[in-house]
Amino acid sequence: MKCPWKALITAPLLIFLLLHSWASAAYNDQHSTSYSNGHTCVEKLFLKTTCYIMVHRFGSDIIKLLEAGMNADVACHTLEFCKQKTGQPRCHLYPLPKKAWKFTLEKARQIVKKSSTVQYPGSGSDICSLPVLAKICQKIKLSISNSVPFKDMDSDKYSVFPTLRGYHWRGRDCNDHDKTTYPGRRPDSWDVHRDSNCNGIWGVDPKDGIPYEKKFCEGSQPRGIILLGDSAGAHFHIPPEWLMPSQMSLNSFLNLPMAITNELDWPQLSGVTGFLDSTSRIEEKSIYLRLRRRNHCNHRDYQNISRNGASSKNLERFIESLSRNQLLDHPAIVIYAMIGNDVCNGKTDPVPEMTTPEKLYSNVMQTLKYLNSHLPNGSHVILYGLPDGTFLWDNLHNRYHPLGQLNKDVTYAQLYSFLNCLQVSPCSGWMTSNKTLRTLTSERAEQLSNTLKKIATSEKFTNFNLFHMDFAFQEIIEEWQKRGGQPWQLIEPVDGFHPNEVSSLLLAENFWKKVKLQWPQVLGKENPFNAQIEQVFGDQGGH
Repeated sequence: MKCPWKALITAPLLIFLLLHSWASAAYNDQHSTSYSNGHTCVEKLFLKTTCYIMVHRFGSDIIKLLEAGMNADVACHTLEFCKQKTGQPRCHLYPLPKKAWKFTLEKARQIVKKSSTVQYPGSGSDICSLPVLAKICQKIKLSISNSVPFKDMDSDKYSVFPTLRGYHWRGRDCNDHDKTTYPGRRPDSWDVHRDSNCNGIWGVDPKDGIPYEKKFCEGSQPRGIILLGDSAGAHFHIPPEWLMPSQMSLNSFLNLPMAITNELDWPQLSGVTGFLDSTSRIEEKSIYLRLRRRNHCNHRDYQNISRNGASSKNLERFIESLSRNQLLDHPAIVIYAMIGNDVCNGKTDPVPEMTTPEKLYSNVMQTLKYLNSHLPNGSHVILYGLPDGTFLWDNLHNRYHPLGQLNKDVTYAQLYSFLNCLQVSPCSGWMTSNKTLRTLTSERAEQLSNTLKKIATSEKFTNFNLFHMDFAFQEIIEEWQKRGGQPWQLIEPVDGFHPNEVSSLLLAENFWKKVKLQWPQVLGKENPFNAQIEQVFGDQGGH
């Protein structure tokens, strides 16, 4: 090939759109030793399949197109990653070819006409069309559709498998063959003979014959944390090194199988339910880890019930994946954080598709009634407001996107325009050069936040107390700037839309401080036996 850098420029664009389609497909489908081996098998299978699709199906044609002088946009349209309806303008991210677009595209299609490739993404082929993956894909789609673990032997909604809605999303099961054993339940007979709630505390103290669960946890007010959220809550993330030629290596894609089987979400690092150490080198911890540090009896009691594309309009489709028994389980703190998709969509005119305040009221009330019928008495629900997304354009539009870092030729303004043209933007109301539209979107977001506040102050429920908290992103910006950071560093660099890990953890810190100051009863007591729990049980079995 005459210019290998051209391939490195084209491949990231196709990868970006392929990942975007995978994430969208996951949402659109929604109407031990044996464990370790199975997990490794699935990850290797997905990694090999990904390579198969990108290289076997598209590799030779991409090379042919680039050798003929075609750019990434032409390859994208020729291979049908980029499509638009008849009559729409031709979408492009890079400068247009010197010759007429229609002529260039026809020439490109002739180049690949005799290709051995049978189908491209636009004609319906996908990863699950491969016979070897058909059966497992069916099971995976069902798991994603229902937001429950793919591998759950006892059907208690908890798993020993990390991805595919496993313990990256909710506390790890400690006995996947007994549905009465799972995180968050009240101990069975003080867990004298078994760890029924998977918090790692069980047995009897030989010194006095008192069960450890009774000695260390009775009266400590244990509670879990549950998030009802969207892709921001699930921590949607595409690593920049997947798209930047200068950073690509064989190691760049080692985490790709895990990311794909988590729907391109990283809940294990999220600000609400994350349990792993931050990769961003800041000291702040997730809300779950703060609850666990406050009371070690809360170990593993977390649930991230979030979905890419989730909103008040479709939460009813997967809220039943929430696991809480009113009679058997501890109370829970539930955070309702649908912070974007009630105002965000990819339509050319997004305003008619936005949720109205009246409809939001109805949707949220339906959710709260469901929670009241499932949460144990003494629980708490916090309604999180929507942000002002004008921050995105104001701080990113003139910066270079990872796809444009190499040649300094693609800004976020260009990316936003490209995604809007294809009608695949995650939020055409905020990710746009149209200031009027950005303002209208923020005004609707404020109206919806005020509706949530109205619900929190006027409605009462028997099994939980209800609160409202503003999405105080400006406070996060100010805190980050005090540390020497810049506002744009708080947004995911690849999609230019989601809060990144840093902002997610700073939001968790902000949330914790406000709850501790205003509603300390929500957090429960600090357990005076934490040090003794560590002395006897160490890390309580880890996560």
